[in-house]
Amino acid sequence: MARALINLPKTAKAGAVIEIKTLISHPMETGYRPGQDGRLIPRNIITEFVCSYDGEEVFRAELSPASAANPYLTFTTVATKTGTLRFTWTGDNGFSQTEEVGITVG
Repeated sequence: MARALINLPKTAKAGAVIEIKTLISHPMETGYRPGQDGRLIPRNIITEFVCSYDGEEVFRAELSPASAANPYLTFTTVATKTGTLRFTWTGDNGFSQTEEVGITVG
């Protein structure tokens, strides 16, 4: 399991724009780099990231081999109600990781 870091406010006023930052540790091998034996190292990247706020998708990103190792994403959304933000990263070789963080809106 990869290590994910998520940074967002724990509380916000209703209607406030909140900034969300995510970072996940992942090797992100492009599939174009040769190994020590001269053969290409198989591709191993995160291909998609999705953030949902109480079940409604608020952000999606498709990642490519040009993405850096340990992809860092920052985006904003509007705090509408107290709830849960769900972050899901998926990728090659069956990789999938989901994290959830709650936010209180008042």
